[in-house]
Amino acid sequence: MIIPTVSSLLRKIAAPPIPAAREWARGYTGAAGPMIDLTQAVPGYPAHPELLNRLAIAAGDAAFARYGDIAGDMALREALAADMARIYGASIVAADVAITAGCNLAFTMAMTALAGPGSNVLLPAPWYFNHQMACAMLGVTPRALPCGAEAGFVPDPELAATLIDAGTRAIVLVTPNNPTGAIYPPEIIARFARLCRDRGLFLVLDETYRDFLPEADRPHDLFADPAWRDNVVQLYSFSKSYCIPGHRLGAMAAGPAVMGELAKVLDTFQICPPRAGQAVLSWAIDGLRDWRDGNRDLMAGRAAMCRAALEQLPGWRIDALGAYFAYVRLPDDAPDANLVAQRLAGECGLACLPGPFFGPDQDRHLRLAFANVEASVIASIPDRLGLLPG
Repeated sequence: MIIPTVSSLLRKIAAPPIPAAREWARGYTGAAGPMIDLTQAVPGYPAHPELLNRLAIAAGDAAFARYGDIAGDMALREALAADMARIYGASIVAADVAITAGCNLAFTMAMTALAGPGSNVLLPAPWYFNHQMACAMLGVTPRALPCGAEAGFVPDPELAATLIDAGTRAIVLVTPNNPTGAIYPPEIIARFARLCRDRGLFLVLDETYRDFLPEADRPHDLFADPAWRDNVVQLYSFSKSYCIPGHRLGAMAAGPAVMGELAKVLDTFQICPPRAGQAVLSWAIDGLRDWRDGNRDLMAGRAAMCRAALEQLPGWRIDALGAYFAYVRLPDDAPDANLVAQRLAGECGLACLPGPFFGPDQDRHLRLAFANVEASVIASIPDRLGLLPG
């Protein structure tokens, strides 16, 4: 008997990181108190009660049990386009927007449309592991664009220019960044846009955590130039902003040439995004704007608490912090990050992700997703880290 094997591309990819890290916590006895789970970027507060009420009603509406438009229901596309126009001070219309079944799927579909087997894309490293995994599954080589702590983990366009070759199809930027929390300055984003235009590449801009930027800051001015539609693809997630990650809704913005080809991918990968959530979000974008802004302030407060807490620890260093994440460097005398993360989870009751999950040369860092937990739990993080065996 010949036993078949799964895809050779899949066999080369590591196991999903978050379940792997949570497995380390199975042996925890509870000696230090309840488990603190800082592995996954999950809003640490509930969705607005009116949003949940409307979701319940929409889920029971037979109209939303039917298929919808492959690019998403028009009401939500129009509402999101209007919100983007307000945020970026630019002309953005519903035709520029497609709704997706989550932002991870948006990225995978974008890579399917923009790249292909044998090509490569540049990912800022440390990278978001699902981006690396999605590229590898598609036969697209994810090439590291190294970002160092000395530069605040902000990528360098000049370095990127030296990494481009004949097979490069796109440069990916993630801001605010996952895993580091770094916020890319508008001028850096503009320089990457010029580089991509000059070299005939797509710029894929993942702004999942955009709604947690400082209030007065416009993320960038790319949309002010109508030429953005030629080679810019923007990704967005409703999961964090509206506390509905389980409803799997994201979005992408692109010009007509990309959207025309993307329709084939949308129809194949998702047929249509979940419809009850779309119906509610078309109201929530304007109806919950003040609540959404309040959550941005709440997260800024948690970020400040996390910084203050971590600064108490001798030998530990905060190399970047923002949005949902703190990216911290281990003390010089600590073991490597994988071993530290395993010990923290199994012995100290604190689950987090080690740097090697986010790419090469990260074995001295941990990612702490502090947005998951309330202020009282954030205050206890130094005590848990202090329990780390020598």
